[in-house]
Amino acid sequence: MEITNLITPENVILNLRASSKKQALQELSQKAAKILELQERAIFDVLLEREKLGTTGVGSGVAIPHGKLNKLDQLCGIFAKLEKSIDFESIDERPVDLIFMLLAPESAGSDHLKALAKISRLLRDETVCEKLRGSDTVEAIYALLIGTDEAGG
Repeated sequence: MEITNLITPENVILNLRASSKKQALQELSQKAAKILELQERAIFDVLLEREKLGTTGVGSGVAIPHGKLNKLDQLCGIFAKLEKSIDFESIDERPVDLIFMLLAPESAGSDHLKALAKISRLLRDETVCEKLRGSDTVEAIYALLIGTDEAGG
């Protein structure tokens, strides 16, 4: 599972404005709905249900909200760099400023888990996160996100 299979430059949001976890998830759902031609509310509800199981704020300023949708036919990722950090109820209680949302088909099975693992490994790399935070163009962020794929990692 490669990051390039999950995300395109169109799926990168630079300086997302959100003042809360809920608002961030709404903005991401809105973007995903346009790209995937699905109901925004269905996406948002899936993300909220997952958050009820436990936060997807994984620490170090990163969140990886995710969920499965029955009307989806392929994995889809959306990355957002927030304009300002927000409380995401993260496991380390630090505010979040980098969010990688992953949506998967109901039937995705292990592909969903492999994609989550790949995203998690990428965003656990402090150097990558610092470069993402310092990037000010969609192209630069996209290049960083897929950079590990191109390097064979």
